[in-house]
Amino acid sequence: MNFLTGKDVESTPAPKAPSAPSKKGGLNDIECFVDYVVRILVDKPEGVKVSIKEDAGNSSSIIEIVCAKEDMGKVIGKNGKTIMAIRSLASGAGGRLGQKVSVELIE
Repeated sequence: MNFLTGKDVESTPAPKAPSAPSKKGGLNDIECFVDYVVRILVDKPEGVKVSIKEDAGNSSSIIEIVCAKEDMGKVIGKNGKTIMAIRSLASGAGGRLGQKVSVELIE
């Protein structure tokens, strides 16, 4: 999960400029991360669908989460803390890519 640290997994100790991940690959990494976290939280992981909607005009993306109605509370968490943490991590990782990334839970 190098998108969180900005480091390559296979980097050598020799000093050189870090290579930036491609935007498409980076967004897919963030999508996979969100999918992984949500599937771990819910009781019915087979009902989870995570997708990306990109807006090329203003360089932003929305990661949409769809899950079973009875699992929504687990994704939201107490006082919304779980979904806020997921949003914060996705937004921070997107910031490293130079993109605005937001996460929405779809009913």
